[in-house]
Amino acid sequence: MRTLATIDELPAAYRQRVGAKNLVPLWPLMRAALPHDKPMRRTRPVIWRYRDIRPELLEAGDLAPIEKAERRVLALANPGLGLENMQATPSIFIGLQLILPGETAPNHRHSPSAVRIVIEGSGGFTLVQGEKCPMEKGDLILTPSGLWHEHGHEGTGPVIWLDALDLPIVRALEASYAVEGAPQAARNQPDASQSRYRRSGLVPYRSLEARRTRYPLLRYPWKEVREALSALAGVTPKGELVQLAYVNPETGRECMPVLGFSAIMLRPGETIAVPRRSASAVLHVVEGEGEAEVDGLTLGFGDSDTIAVPTHAQVLFANRKPKSPAYLFQIDDAPLQRKCGFYEVFN
Repeated sequence: MRTLATIDELPAAYRQRVGAKNLVPLWPLMRAALPHDKPMRRTRPVIWRYRDIRPELLEAGDLAPIEKAERRVLALANPGLGLENMQATPSIFIGLQLILPGETAPNHRHSPSAVRIVIEGSGGFTLVQGEKCPMEKGDLILTPSGLWHEHGHEGTGPVIWLDALDLPIVRALEASYAVEGAPQAARNQPDASQSRYRRSGLVPYRSLEARRTRYPLLRYPWKEVREALSALAGVTPKGELVQLAYVNPETGRECMPVLGFSAIMLRPGETIAVPRRSASAVLHVVEGEGEAEVDGLTLGFGDSDTIAVPTHAQVLFANRKPKSPAYLFQIDDAPLQRKCGFYEVFN
């Protein structure tokens, strides 16, 4: 590999002169911007254990009334990226949100896109553009960029979910903002996941002739995803990962433009290495327990734990239970990388 000149080899007067003109010599910084073979990464493999987070989140319910919090969230911050930046990976924001019985998290819309993955509780709902989406454990609910959404709780006990946003990307582009709105009126009909898109391969006929909406399906019920994973596991060869992607039912493409979402089943006793990818990811445990080895660091996980996976990481999954499967939810930035043209998988 070629050895390049350093910044100290340049005369101080030259450095001062170009700096005063808001110019920077690239060649001494070339390796920092374009390292050879593999990116330089600050993101660390990290696990956030739900048993550690839950008490702090419940205490936040006492400390922060919803009227003053708007959204009562604890952000999962990767220490390699700086806690103040609130990034799980360079492109992914993850937070755990709490809503208590009778509360309403007020209506707003914002430029970042968000999804919700329900962790615990019953009686919660998210209202998106007038569509009322029940929130049951494991459900994925979309609140895409620019769409009005609010949360409510009609049950008892706390409702907690995981928020995943492309906020770091939108903030880096200096395009992040939110707008508050009046409370929405719910339409008097079931959400689309219960009425329009119940079976893979079938869509409402009028969608073939009408102008398609960008987000026809806002809720993906976990009970149906779990059944589909079990069916797929029965025909997936040993050594191949059982994984389903969440897609737009009318196009077959990713359900959101920047971040991708998928569900993984680790069969009982299964140990499996996954191909190294250029994408960063966050793994959330929906059910079960096991181990994730990320770049040589072994992280034992249990129900509702969350793991950060850096770009280009080597990942090995292990389910040590001989009779019980484990289910993981994966968030990654592969859709963004595909659009940018640099997504890679290394076999």
